Amino acid sequence: MRVVVVGGGIGGLALGAGLRRRGWEVAVFDRDTDVAATGGYHITLDERAQSALRGLVAPQTMRRLLASASALRLRDRDAFWDRRGRLLGRGPDLSGDAGIDVDRITLRMLLAEEVGDALHLGRTASDVSQGEDGAPRVLFTDAAPVSADLVVGADGTHSLVAQRLAGGRTNSPAGITGFSGRTLRTDLSPGEQQRLGTRSGLAIGPRGAALYIGFLDPVGNVALDAPELRMSITTGPTYIWGAMFPESPATDSLRALRDSALQAALSRRFREQGWAEHTLEVIARADPHSVAAYRFNAAPTRATELAPWPAGRITALGDAVHATPPTAGMGAGAAIRDAAALLQHLGNVTDGDTTTAEAVNQFEAGMRRRGSEVLGLAMRTVRLILATDTTLGAAATAATTPILAAAARLRHR
Repeated sequence: MRVVVVGGGIGGLALGAGLRRRGWEVAVFDRDTDVAATGGYHITLDERAQSALRGLVAPQTMRRLLASASALRLRDRDAFWDRRGRLLGRGPDLSGDAGIDVDRITLRMLLAEEVGDALHLGRTASDVSQGEDGAPRVLFTDAAPVSADLVVGADGTHSLVAQRLAGGRTNSPAGITGFSGRTLRTDLSPGEQQRLGTRSGLAIGPRGAALYIGFLDPVGNVALDAPELRMSITTGPTYIWGAMFPESPATDSLRALRDSALQAALSRRFREQGWAEHTLEVIARADPHSVAAYRFNAAPTRATELAPWPAGRITALGDAVHATPPTAGMGAGAAIRDAAALLQHLGNVTDGDTTTAEAVNQFEAGMRRRGSEVLGLAMRTVRLILATDTTLGAAATAATTPILAAAARLRHR
């Protein structure tokens, strides 16, 4: 049985790694020419995602991952501030949390090594179809078509495969535009280093503006103390931040800017909305080349609306099906869990216990439930942020504290 995976992001590579490790014939195609040239900065893998990954990759690869990851249990409790930097509340105790944060590039490179020469870069899919014999095949813009027994779309939010299956888009804008960047902790003033601390946090202000500041330190807070295995891109205490604004013509105009121009425009936008100057230091002192804009997209939160197609020999997983805003920190983990579940169901086909179509049907049923859960958590946080679309006075700030605490519990669930 031959499986072709369209898309070499986290989910596609995780599936390719698992299939190859089990001895399947697999080919993973991605339009990127370099796995290290990827968007995003860091991702969170909870205990469920790590457990799924252990079933897909070699034990030594998991050790290299943990040696390159920052342990949530070693962070201080998350903090929540208003736009002036005043403390609103704290998140839950993380000392018993098994989750990790890892550079997206690091994880992608590890998974690509596991896939090996079954990964084909620089290949852009143009269509998926079925031949006269019913076998699915993938067409490319610059190469001959490839046939398979099963095609899996792991090609992200704008998935070609999922759109062909669904007859249209599988997600829509969530109402927020995000802007992200990286700032070394040592580049901040002593006052801001002390206020932000060795924790992640969220600052929220009027008119739906928010600033998430994630703390990442794969050296000082390493999940596994094995320096000889470390391959993290981040080599010291770093804040990976994400600014959020409701979609509007003014916000859309920022997306056309790049580097230092975008960095300055972001600071100006926050300043115009009354944010204290010191709270914007993390943006002003970021690496200008790390500053980028992206749009939050979300699939429907109801399980019955996900993967709205009959099961067959073409399927999809991850953001291709349940595109998830980053507000729950669980999108990549859900894609890895999808990959592990699909591999498990396909194992029943090779054992002769079921057909490919039935295995895919069972996989998609579980993926719908999994995707609905993650989307529900992410969209609750999105709604919490957008709900602050009024000026926060003292009374409103006090009322917002339990809401933000609830958002923290959702993020670390």
